[in-house]
Amino acid sequence: MDVFSLFTLAGGLAFFLYGMHVMSTGLEKMVGGKLERVLKSMTSSKWKGLLLGAVITIAIQSSSAMTVMLVGLVNSGIMQLSQTVSVIMGSSMGTTLTAWILSAAGIESESFLLRMLKPESFSPLVALLGVLFIMGAKSDKKKDVGTILVGFSVLMTGMSFMSQSVSPLAETPAFHELLVMFRNPLMGVLIGTVFTGIIQSSAASVGILQSLAMTGSISLSMAFPIITGANIGTCVTGLLSAIGANKNAKRVVAVSVYFKVIGTVICLSVFYGLNAFFHFQVVDAPISAFGIAVVHTLFNIINTFVLLPFSGQLEKLAKLTIREKNTKEELLDERLLLSPGFAIAECRKLSVRMAKAAQESMAAAIGLLHEYDEKTAERITAEEEEIDLYEDKLGTFLVKLSAKSLSGQDSANVSQLLHAIGDFERIGDHAVNILRAASEIHDKEIQFSQKAQEELAVMTRAILSILDLTVEAFEKNDPKLAAKVEPLEQVIDSLKLELKNRHIRRLQEGRCTIELGFVLTDLLTNYERVSDHCSNIAVTVIQIKDPSLDTHGYLNEIKNTGDPDFTQAFESYSLEYLLPDSLAAEGE
Repeated sequence: MDVFSLFTLAGGLAFFLYGMHVMSTGLEKMVGGKLERVLKSMTSSKWKGLLLGAVITIAIQSSSAMTVMLVGLVNSGIMQLSQTVSVIMGSSMGTTLTAWILSAAGIESESFLLRMLKPESFSPLVALLGVLFIMGAKSDKKKDVGTILVGFSVLMTGMSFMSQSVSPLAETPAFHELLVMFRNPLMGVLIGTVFTGIIQSSAASVGILQSLAMTGSISLSMAFPIITGANIGTCVTGLLSAIGANKNAKRVVAVSVYFKVIGTVICLSVFYGLNAFFHFQVVDAPISAFGIAVVHTLFNIINTFVLLPFSGQLEKLAKLTIREKNTKEELLDERLLLSPGFAIAECRKLSVRMAKAAQESMAAAIGLLHEYDEKTAERITAEEEEIDLYEDKLGTFLVKLSAKSLSGQDSANVSQLLHAIGDFERIGDHAVNILRAASEIHDKEIQFSQKAQEELAVMTRAILSILDLTVEAFEKNDPKLAAKVEPLEQVIDSLKLELKNRHIRRLQEGRCTIELGFVLTDLLTNYERVSDHCSNIAVTVIQIKDPSLDTHGYLNEIKNTGDPDFTQAFESYSLEYLLPDSLAAEGE
């Protein structure tokens, strides 16, 4: 083996890792927020968590990324440590898929069908198909499929390069001397752990081992310890990601390490113990790439089902290792950026929480206009600070998220959330403004006339209604509900104009004071601006279904073209929120 073979091996490894990265990125973009919906079903049993871990790892093709994601989720308080144990175990089984695909490279046959099963035979066709999708498809989903196919082809090309580079080793005396070191199980575990820790991919480690197996120089006794070491090596990524995380998040990595180390000790002890008594002939026989895939899978399955009943003990062991001191949770952990689709789903959940906090603050502030309470006032002020924190954290996180490689739909979701959280934050500010008006009314002991109170009550009902409608439409991401917001916003604008005109008439007739006028005008302005923000949020919901929609163009169109749905809703709201004099006029 000369220096050029080493270059080929290094290039093959680079192709393999890059292809794995491209393929997993494409898969994650396609899966997107579906991961979040799947996670909701995982809490009921260990078996669901086990299945979930396997499915997600197959989807993103990386158990290391799965562990990092779990660290982020626990650090954010989205998941509990106990929920992650079975997911980690399932993840170890899901990561074996790549070895099975690579094992097909060892197929030897003259049959056309069997030869087509070899990745090196069909991967060029897969690459061609992927490029056609990327260059010719119009939809983002088809382009993502093309990216996955090209990533797979690059991965298989890397595997082919590695196989070619190591084939001369079979005739190299130095290689046979090196294999003597592999016969020591502890050295095999160490080599597998260190190499996987460096390249941070057990799939690549096992892939190189499969390439070496094609030389006929690797036996089961050599391969098994290296495979177990490769599984331990995947924990390095998790260990790095846990730096700076809270105690519970660090325990996730501890569970992963204990699971793989204890499993390795148990499996190797049983394997070599039985061999000492029965002297299995297969132990020292050459192993194929297919055999390595079998061993890799069996190890992870046996390890999982042996330790699954002791998941509680693994959790306790992690807690004993990492003592309870400070488990402060982050609002949004940046480790979630590794899975953009999942991160967007979590941002949406927090945005809904922010929306409801703004809604509750507004309702509480309006309540203070009728009956002032100091504790409620303090709560509104505290909630406003919390809403500001939501906007700060969500805004920063969403900007970072927008820089990631996102599908068209995910990009639209990020844009929607960035616009919406700004409007919800402003609604929180208007709640504080109304609180100040309520405080002024209370402190100065001023009171609106009975007529003004009745008129203001109609406007208040309309504001609470539009806020409820907006938050519900945003939470459900329902454009049909969102379409009902703009007609009500127009009714509120009309109410504000009419109330100001009536107030001016009362001032002219001497039935109202300038001081009351300032308070009333301040309230009406805040009400009207809240309805404007509701309109903005509703448009972002509608734009999710139609990203090309222009906000101002849409609003002008429905107002000026006599849209029948808009007109009907406007008339309905106008009747529902009639001012007192109008009701009296109708009765005459």
